Amino acid sequence: MVDDEGNQLGVVNVSEGIQKAIEKGLDLVEVAPNVDPPVCRIMDYSKFKYEQKKKQKQAKKKQHVTHMKEIRFKPQIEDHDYQVKLSHIREFLEAKDKVRISLRFRGRENAHKELGRVLLNKIAADMSALGEMDGSPQSMGRTMTMTLVPKSETQG
Repeated sequence: MVDDEGNQLGVVNVSEGIQKAIEKGLDLVEVAPNVDPPVCRIMDYSKFKYEQKKKQKQAKKKQHVTHMKEIRFKPQIEDHDYQVKLSHIREFLEAKDKVRISLRFRGRENAHKELGRVLLNKIAADMSALGEMDGSPQSMGRTMTMTLVPKSETQG
């Protein structure tokens, strides 16, 4: 047991610990239940709960949730449109989000899927500094997709 000033009181009976907490006008809080014997501390329980909540919020702020963003291309894309979409992909990868690039074939474009594969490989090459392909481009019906994942800090 630890008192409100941080002094070790040693192993104390539960009823004795509660009695000491009541004398000081505080609560007996179990802070480490998994050790043998469990560690209890004399403190204000509401203040303890508040500090625990504050620690959890800080830990949550430091986490980053990876989102999946999608950018759609057509096989016949003009250079300016290509550069604009590339800048969006760059923003997503810098924010540590995954990017799915989908290429939709319409009409006679379906006969020239190799042009789509060339375009996807060009995108992967242009973004190689920030991200890398997660597998090879996959074709499903009229669409071809590729996923770019951000490079981790340890590599770059």
